[in-house]
Amino acid sequence: MMMRWELLQIADSAFPTGGFGHSGGLEAAAAHGRARTEEDLGAYVGEHLWNVGWASLPFVTAAFNAPGEVWALDAWNNAAITSHVANRASRTQGRTFLATCARIFDEPPLAAMAARARTRDVSAHLGPVFGASLASLGATRHEAQALYLYVALRGVVSAAVRLGLVGPHQAQRLLRSHGRTLDAVLAACASLKPDEAATASPVLDLMGATHDRLYARLFQS
Repeated sequence: MMMRWELLQIADSAFPTGGFGHSGGLEAAAAHGRARTEEDLGAYVGEHLWNVGWASLPFVTAAFNAPGEVWALDAWNNAAITSHVANRASRTQGRTFLATCARIFDEPPLAAMAARARTRDVSAHLGPVFGASLASLGATRHEAQALYLYVALRGVVSAAVRLGLVGPHQAQRLLRSHGRTLDAVLAACASLKPDEAATASPVLDLMGATHDRLYARLFQS
């Protein structure tokens, strides 16, 4: 059984998961006027979490249930992420997360996955490698799913602070207020299979895909 301390370690913003350089599409959305007010930002964060739950969590779950199928699920996930910006971000974060876990946790399956990812013959998307990694570390499926959603929330709220949309205290209130969102997303999406994966908010995907065309950018996506 995975120690609770290791779950908290991965949840900590100091754990280098590769998410620090990505805004989850928030930077582009803000440029398009989608996060001008605190209410707008709260709505964006909610939509983002539903997107993660519907489009990405099914691959986390499937890879957790069958870690040996991680690379087949990775190829499936690669085909499912049609936005070039989101696809690139998922691959970058997946490789970083996997490399970090392999360096920190002495688990042979993690070392083997990280070595395969370094060959570049796989995409190493974040969802599948996260699920397979948490299974290797002895987490429960519920813990892996909840942690994945929390990391997604933490990442976009952290990006909001660095973009100057909210201050640190407002950010913490935003995190707290979306605890109910996390519960709802987990309840609705925990049992979804990869063939049920879908985009809950296509508008967010479309705005995020314009990131590379922004005049000035703080984040990679």
